[in-house]
Amino acid sequence: MPDNASEDRNRPPGGPAADDADDGPARSRTSRTRRGTRRRAQQRGFLKELPILLLVALLLSFVIQTFIARVYVIPSESMEPTLMGCTGCGITNDRIVVDKVSYRFGAPRPGDVVVFKGPASWGTEFTSPRSSNAVVRGLQQVGAVVGLAPPNERDFVKRVVATGGQTVQCCDATGNVQVNGASLTEPYVVNDFPFVAGSQDCATAIASGRCFAPVTVPPNNLWMMGDNRNNSADSRYHVGDNARGTVPSADVIGKARVIVVPVSRWQVISAPQIVGAQAAGGPSPGGAPVPNAVILVGTLAGLRTATGAGARARRRPWRARAR
Repeated sequence: MPDNASEDRNRPPGGPAADDADDGPARSRTSRTRRGTRRRAQQRGFLKELPILLLVALLLSFVIQTFIARVYVIPSESMEPTLMGCTGCGITNDRIVVDKVSYRFGAPRPGDVVVFKGPASWGTEFTSPRSSNAVVRGLQQVGAVVGLAPPNERDFVKRVVATGGQTVQCCDATGNVQVNGASLTEPYVVNDFPFVAGSQDCATAIASGRCFAPVTVPPNNLWMMGDNRNNSADSRYHVGDNARGTVPSADVIGKARVIVVPVSRWQVISAPQIVGAQAAGGPSPGGAPVPNAVILVGTLAGLRTATGAGARARRRPWRARAR
């Protein structure tokens, strides 16, 4: 019996062996064609899914920014050094995460740093971000709903010092703010007006800039002050308005929780319970506080979801004035 090698030698040109050799390039071309077809099918599938992905991102952005958290920019100096908003001095304005969940379970308390919608008397210089063009203005309104445009409102950030029913005034014999007659300990205040007992206090001819007469906060309202006391147009500055400079609790957007930008200042925003704020029989702000750790984890988790799934629908941080 002839061996296989002799059989191969006896095959005519173009026989089975030659056909086998030609099959390699043909199979390669077929494989490339199939891969190209699969890629085009995948691209078509992605293009079909893209509108759904964008819609989901916008819905997530709306839900998170409306009910869970939003990022605000601090553009002024009235909350320094707690929040940096030094315009033009080479320092990046802080961006803070504002938690919108905690006050659904309790009311703002003395010591909390909050973002709120300023009453009309607080924003005489307010300029609307809306366009004069009706079509563009309508698109901006829609964009604000899903977090793609800033809200048409004047927002501020301050610290709560007294709540509804409490009486706030300044100063005691050493220059401290008092609530219901009890002196407050405020470690966050660094820059304040001079106060020297017997030389420049609330009874001298030239009174200290710290001094203001007693104000009883109306029910469901808040007395707000900036940490940068000698550079803050807060409740003291607006004490002549109908609400005696106070802000309705219903206008509070949320509690400032974390500084997220710049990275060098990443930190949790301190909100100590002010000593004496509940003294002398003053009413409690009400509601058991939600643990900070629970709120912080929930807020950051929600924000991570927004920045992940909502990255395709880019959002901008809103400016909360610390004026």
